[in-house]
Amino acid sequence: MQLPLYQVDAFTDQRFAGNPAAVCVLDAWLPEATMQAIAAENNLAETAFVVPNGERYDIRWFTPTDEVALCGHATLASAKVLLDHYHPQRMLQHFDTRLSGPVSVAKEGEWYVLDFPADMPAAVAAPQELFEALRTDAVPVFKGKTDLVVLYPDEQAVLDLNPDIRALERIDARGVICTAPGDDVDFVSRFFAPAVGVDEDPVTGSAHTVLTPFWAERLGKPALDARQRSQRGGTLKVEYRGDRVLLKGQGVEYLRGQITV
Repeated sequence: MQLPLYQVDAFTDQRFAGNPAAVCVLDAWLPEATMQAIAAENNLAETAFVVPNGERYDIRWFTPTDEVALCGHATLASAKVLLDHYHPQRMLQHFDTRLSGPVSVAKEGEWYVLDFPADMPAAVAAPQELFEALRTDAVPVFKGKTDLVVLYPDEQAVLDLNPDIRALERIDARGVICTAPGDDVDFVSRFFAPAVGVDEDPVTGSAHTVLTPFWAERLGKPALDARQRSQRGGTLKVEYRGDRVLLKGQGVEYLRGQITV
């Protein structure tokens, strides 16, 4: 069986930057083990699988080792593929997820606007093992639904991080978001998720469902500019709207082909 596969660099306007995601467009769901094997073979942070459901699409996301509840960059990539190649007359694509409810992506020129559920983190007492894994002194820590947020005083502190990835893998969280005020944007971040097979994610949409309400409340404004300071790097425009967030980014297609399963 041959299936279409696309790869998109998300949250960037330049190829070889941002976060690469694979998108596999299906007529019906494959067995979970097959989808997980495809994601492992792709060896990207996420592979998205989409199946039509009327004018909507059902969507699922897999890292090389696990299925995840929500993924921003692979949703942007999926919307770009569907709106460019399958439904060019549309400017809005709705998706249904298994664990995170309905999400949508609107196309505005070269930008894609993701409408996702917000996740406001709360302050927690972090274990000493977290600071040891991050190789940092104690700093404020917060927790969203699945991720920890570690607050640093400035952008350079985030850039200088060199965590013990294998120690981070043992922390009880999907991922660890390290964030600080930005030098020329409102806030910056890095995202480590070795527990689900992603040592450091280049640009993480789902992390910004936590960061957007967190920084909107701290800075006292709903619309913010963000940058993820990974090696590849990426930029987002975000907006806090109560129980929802808008994540705005661009995407560039890198690959279009077929896989044999």
